[in-house]
Amino acid sequence: MAVFDSLGASHILTYTFTKTAANSWNYAITIPAADVGGVGNPVSVNAGTLTFNGSGQLTAPAANVAGITVNNLADGANPLTFSWNAFDANGGGLVTQVAGPSATSTTTQDGFASGTLVSYIISADGTIQGTFSNGQTSALGQIALASFQNDQGLVRNGSNEFLASLASGQANIGAPGTGGRGSLSGGALEQSNVDIATQFAQLILQERGYQANAKAVTTFDEVTQTAINLKQ
Repeated sequence: MAVFDSLGASHILTYTFTKTAANSWNYAITIPAADVGGVGNPVSVNAGTLTFNGSGQLTAPAANVAGITVNNLADGANPLTFSWNAFDANGGGLVTQVAGPSATSTTTQDGFASGTLVSYIISADGTIQGTFSNGQTSALGQIALASFQNDQGLVRNGSNEFLASLASGQANIGAPGTGGRGSLSGGALEQSNVDIATQFAQLILQERGYQANAKAVTTFDEVTQTAINLKQ
């Protein structure tokens, strides 16, 4: 299993299970010697015994194995302390014994490596959510909106900027979507307040209407010219 120290460096822990008697196993958790400044065989981090009942359910240890610590990490990180959750939230054992080949169905851990910001999105409530190169996401901040008692009293400052004035009243600042404030649209073009798909559809309709009107004018002109020719 991959674990991560306080500097974000990854270390691979190996769990080894050895059967010692019926329904009894010894376990050992080791780390590569180079990770703790040593050489040779992997270094033991923790060891103990697992006991199962006749149905293959874990009975000992009676709780999660806590306080497992790796000291003297070669990269200079703080001692790495973690817990091995052998039981779920309801007290059921996550390790079972069955009459079959040993296998690991799934493992999860709540650590992660160091990462850099690669992208971000802005939600309707103004929350800026960043995505990092290590697959983690985090809220980086929130954009605030200001409302005024009289929007028409704002003073133009150029470049699509407006300033508060006596006529507009003081700014009432808060989160988007609250207190009558509008929401935000992430990724929308600045100064654009239209739905481009709808506008294109309407443009096509107007174009077809113009073509139809132009054809009607042409037909009327031809009929009029024919009538003039008959009179002559």
